[in-house]
Amino acid sequence: MQGQSQQQAYDRGITIFSPDGRLYQVEYAREAVKRGTASVGLCTPDGVVLAANRRVSSPLMERSSVEKIHKADDHVGIASAGHVADARQLVDLARRRAQGEQLRYGQQIGVETLTRSITDHIQEYTQTGGARPFGVALLVGGIEDGEPKLFETDPSGTDYEWKAAAIGGDRDVIQGYLEDNYQSDLDVDGGIELAVSALSEPEEEVVAAEDVDVATITTDDESFSSVAEDRLESIVSEIDMEESDE
Repeated sequence: MQGQSQQQAYDRGITIFSPDGRLYQVEYAREAVKRGTASVGLCTPDGVVLAANRRVSSPLMERSSVEKIHKADDHVGIASAGHVADARQLVDLARRRAQGEQLRYGQQIGVETLTRSITDHIQEYTQTGGARPFGVALLVGGIEDGEPKLFETDPSGTDYEWKAAAIGGDRDVIQGYLEDNYQSDLDVDGGIELAVSALSEPEEEVVAAEDVDVATITTDDESFSSVAEDRLESIVSEIDMEESDE
């Protein structure tokens, strides 16, 4: 009983380390991320692909109201997994930072600089009494100096740069699929197909086009663009045919 009560004390205080150096509230925030639907990001020589599973809990819900991919600036997109409301707050922060850079210096903010601004803000909530960590992970992708960049943010306030990454539910399965199938010479179309296939890996069949949200930021125009549903339907059909042939 005494051991349980001591753990509860460390459990309740975000600013208190446990004897083994853990912040339980941060670990709980990571669990919240795992309970969210998955998102995937990957870099290709031609640009960045962001994809998210946006399944709805009821057929009466409007799918367009489920936002998993956001435009942060013309050249930057953000995909989320975890608490949607927390994601919205961080996306709004990213947009303000991007606009501030444009107004102050007359130039676009770097993808890495923007990611660090987000993670610095997240980290503050791991050492502030009376607050809780953000229960969301983000994939921040965009073009910086003509090069595709992809970063992941963690509820601890840590950021990682990736060639391809997954966050959210079934992350280990999807990440394993990306590690087995990602190729550095993929074009954007190939990247979209790989992202949709990766999101389908934990399922018994390929995800429906209406259940996936995909966006790209290409090096040609350095512009964020959502992929139309009819194009996704074509890609899903191609994946279905390939799996049937196998």
